[in-house]
Amino acid sequence: MNELLTRTLASMTAGPLPWLVLTIACYLGAVWLYKRSGQQPWLIPVFTAVPVIVCVLLLTGTPYATYQQGTAWLSLLVGPATVALALPLYAQRDRIRRLWRPIAVSLVVGCVVALLSAMGIAWLFGASMESMVSLAPKSATIPIALPLAERFGGLPSLAAVAVAITGIAGTIVAPWLLRVLHCTDPAVEGFALGLTAHAIGTARSIQQHPTAGAFAALAMGLNGVATAVAMPLLMALL
Repeated sequence: MNELLTRTLASMTAGPLPWLVLTIACYLGAVWLYKRSGQQPWLIPVFTAVPVIVCVLLLTGTPYATYQQGTAWLSLLVGPATVALALPLYAQRDRIRRLWRPIAVSLVVGCVVALLSAMGIAWLFGASMESMVSLAPKSATIPIALPLAERFGGLPSLAAVAVAITGIAGTIVAPWLLRVLHCTDPAVEGFALGLTAHAIGTARSIQQHPTAGAFAALAMGLNGVATAVAMPLLMALL
């Protein structure tokens, strides 16, 4: 009986369709929970849906490669979604032009602090250079962070985990921190979230306010470029 159940389960999880359905179902369920909670930051969909999927993979003994193959077409949607961020940016073009000085200063400070703090904290805890390099680009998006970490001898898998944790933690902590600082300007809130919490923070900002979403998208893109420029310079100094 157990052998039959195992074979049935294996045949059901071997194809791509079950994992596609599972991912969409978990996401819709997480979105429902997020909205029912009044959009509480600690219940953002990526934070609640991912553990459920991981548990299912562990319980069924399914390799990540199988899951990735089953949900590969979802990755194709990342491109159009990224291009769509140009629409709110275009709507805010005049204000962005006026604020280019504070934007530039914030970008430089945020990028440098993100790199140095990640490596510094890791160094204090006795981490190897490999681990420090993997953690350094944590505030950049995954398509930029992973190649950077790999180029300088880091572990792409560790870099991916660091990026995900940074995005989730930043999105959860940012609303509280902004309230403490009495920050109510959507542009400032969005830029701070996009700079520190990349795509996850940008998604949260878009839900909160159009201006916040535009500035978050701007910060995410600029910080990705800045990190790609600053990290090689930092590694050369080290």
